Amino acid sequence: MACVRLTVRGRVQGVGFRAYVQDSARGLDLTGWVRNRKDGTVEVWACGPEAVLTALSEAVAKGPPGAVVRQVTSEAAPSDLVPESFLIRYDET
Repeated sequence: MACVRLTVRGRVQGVGFRAYVQDSARGLDLTGWVRNRKDGTVEVWACGPEAVLTALSEAVAKGPPGAVVRQVTSEAAPSDLVPESFLIRYDET
C-alpha cells in the first residue's frame, strides 16, 4: 500500500471540494482524509494501490463544478495514522 499527500491550489474552498474528494476516494476504496488549510489550499492524504491513487489525483485535478483547480502537488507520505475509511477533517492547519 502506498500513501500520497496532495496539496490543491485554486478556488477549492467553499465549493464542495472536500465532499467531492471524499466521495471520489470512497468510490475508489481508498483510506485517508481531506481538510481545508488556512492558506486557502486543500490537503489530501490518501492510501491504497498506486494505480488507484493516480485515479484519485486525476479526479482531484478536475474538481467538482464550481471549483477552479490551478495546481496539484503530490508527494509520498507515510502510512502511519491513517484512518480505516476516508474522512473529512475539520482541523485547519
